[in-house]
Amino acid sequence: MMPTRVRPGKGSAEPEQTPEQITVALEAFLAEHPQAVVVEDGKVVFDMRTAKYSLATEHGRCALHLWGEEGNIVRRVSGAVARGAARERMLRLTTHRFGQTRPGSLELLADKDRRPPTTREATRMRYLRTLERGMLRGGNDWGDWKADGFRTAMDLEKSFGPAYARGSLLQGQQAWAVIGVNAAETQATVDGILTLGALWLAHCRETSGDRRPWRQYRGLRVIAPKGMATLTAARLKWMNTDAAQWELWEFDEKTEELEQRDPADCGNLSTRLVHAPDEAAARERFAEAAGRVMALVPEAMREVVEQRIRSGAEMAFLLHGLEFARVRMGYAGQGFNRVQEISFGAGANETSLTDGNAGELSELVARLFARRAAGEKGTRSAARDPLYRMQPERWLESVLRRDVTAIDAHLDAAHVYTQVPAYAASDRGMLDLLSVDKDGRLAVIELKADDDLHLALQGLDYWVRVRWHHLQTADSASGPSFGLGEFQRHGYFAGVRLAEAAPRLYLVAPALRVHPATEVVLRYLSPRVEWELVALGERWREQVKVVWRKRSGGSQVR
Repeated sequence: MMPTRVRPGKGSAEPEQTPEQITVALEAFLAEHPQAVVVEDGKVVFDMRTAKYSLATEHGRCALHLWGEEGNIVRRVSGAVARGAARERMLRLTTHRFGQTRPGSLELLADKDRRPPTTREATRMRYLRTLERGMLRGGNDWGDWKADGFRTAMDLEKSFGPAYARGSLLQGQQAWAVIGVNAAETQATVDGILTLGALWLAHCRETSGDRRPWRQYRGLRVIAPKGMATLTAARLKWMNTDAAQWELWEFDEKTEELEQRDPADCGNLSTRLVHAPDEAAARERFAEAAGRVMALVPEAMREVVEQRIRSGAEMAFLLHGLEFARVRMGYAGQGFNRVQEISFGAGANETSLTDGNAGELSELVARLFARRAAGEKGTRSAARDPLYRMQPERWLESVLRRDVTAIDAHLDAAHVYTQVPAYAASDRGMLDLLSVDKDGRLAVIELKADDDLHLALQGLDYWVRVRWHHLQTADSASGPSFGLGEFQRHGYFAGVRLAEAAPRLYLVAPALRVHPATEVVLRYLSPRVEWELVALGERWREQVKVVWRKRSGGSQVR
């Protein structure tokens, strides 16, 4: 029976959570919301897309450790409770700072937008009125057109959310589809405007053809907040100008002024390449530590453990994409002698390996493998288990990393890279997979395990950057490396003669998880982007099977 406690001044008992229950609650929340943020004292202190965490449940207490680029904090946690009207969107942790008696709290939010619904609605309605005034005073590009049907109402059937104002500009038989977003929305919401804009343009054209066949929509005008349109401008360069006209405008809500932005002038790409580690040398360096970890893994399970070299100073051990142990190079004591540090833990647990706790690793791995099992038995019994559901895209990535030819037999299974390039100031950090086909043409592979209407344009982001790096060649002063592309100068695709052609973009997702918006957006991509949409069978954890695919140019293969 769950232990209880009686709170002072209360006549009833309130259930007291055990450290294990807190761990399960936090694991489940982060499995459901991998892009969550952590808020303390009203400020976002960690973004869980990049931060790491561990939970220690020793001596009947639960200690939470959070660390990342934002900082490093440790809190004792005595409770984890869903709060608010949308309980699945927020988890509140009751915390205690060491050395202090007064409890505090940390809030885990599914996204950064913490405004109450009434505040969000008021802001969006105010923006709608401000935008309409701005369009009237926007000069001949706007003033000679009549605004029609602008609204922010949600339409889930068409994937339109209330964050975006949308409507039309009319002038005789000509029209523009228009979509805008206010500066109070998150940057991720602003960055999503082109996806929703393409859907809105398609919707306007379809309904106009039904009711007003004489009305012709030229294209789409995108209105982004001033200073928040960099990614949108970069994407707009790669839209199909034969299918529609595309314009980007920045709106200053304070002055109510609209200023057109040229997508061709979106500045330099903020991207860099990380040098590929020397895998052979790293595996030799970590051989003893790796042997120590693998000796604690049950023999029957060893063949499914993936040993990945993350860098010259780190090796990770993964089960279906979920990291459960790692070896890192560190320093001994106060000196400068390098030592190898082994730690283990899955999700919310990370502990340094010692002679005294080696048995815990073996027990952990056994539990992990039982709960995160592929195959018919695992699928039926563990589908609702947080460890089974955690990081599905990383699971899919690990499957294709083992055999990328499952999605295209023409790809080269010997050259598959992950987490490259590394992008400065990027929300998502790394592309999913980078490979090459047998003709030397680069292949950018974007994966989604769940519905995501932004799949097409997120894949485009990485395609653009890979293409940019591919076009960079050494100058004559580079000596022997003259003519090599930047990828090969950084240690990728050794021995492969890369083709000059632009990369091919693969968008891969389970068939029932391909969002209907994806194909609409793909129709509006520039023909310079050669793409392939690959739909997998729902039992991809057991065996990857392509059930259908569509290619740019209109072809479909089943």
